[in-house]
Amino acid sequence: MKPISFKRHRFPADVIRQAVWLYFRFTLSIRDVEELLSQRGIEVSRETVRCWVIKFGPLIAANLRRRRQPPTGRWHLDEMYVRIGGRKMWLWRAVDDEGEVLDVLVQKRRNKAAALKLLRRLLRNQGLHPETITTDKLASYGAAVRDLGLKGVHRPGGMQANNRAENSHLPIRRRERKQQKFKSQGSAQRFLSTHAAIYNCFNVQEHLIRRSTLRTFRAAAHQAWAEAAVAA
Repeated sequence: MKPISFKRHRFPADVIRQAVWLYFRFTLSIRDVEELLSQRGIEVSRETVRCWVIKFGPLIAANLRRRRQPPTGRWHLDEMYVRIGGRKMWLWRAVDDEGEVLDVLVQKRRNKAAALKLLRRLLRNQGLHPETITTDKLASYGAAVRDLGLKGVHRPGGMQANNRAENSHLPIRRRERKQQKFKSQGSAQRFLSTHAAIYNCFNVQEHLIRRSTLRTFRAAAHQAWAEAAVAA
């Protein structure tokens, strides 16, 4: 992983890391993060917090992605509409069968070309051939997998069959409401890509494990964050 330089910043690296962690880890606004820091005696403006989020969030997320274990080959794809700058756009998402977010892509269309772009990114970035690709019954998926020679692993179905991908939209809907909708396609793509990497790091299925195992997993997640955000 690449160490991150916090030079030429007035506040210590620990304060910056904490602000970025709070913003992406929880459903908080920039104003919320500013108030939480203020309660701890750290007076920082909202604009400064926003600059930290934009600058350091993607760097930490890239380090987290480098150290993650490879996902499974059972992919679930889905799309949902979002309002960005007053325009209706489509958020294409891919997760594996364990809820790991594989990729997030904001696009203007809900057609074959958009589905092809997502699948090509997945094949290029994941570095493995999928065992299964579960989608809803949108015809664009069928056309895209045929073009890529993946028809044999495609599993089109309804919402129940693709429930894993449907549920993965819920954290994004919460953030969309908190941020009072995304402002532009570029900023939405940047935020969602960063949020996905940090979500993967701290996403623990609490209802499936013992409390002692949960403590172990949480400690590992915080250690991963510390290593990804280490200062140069």
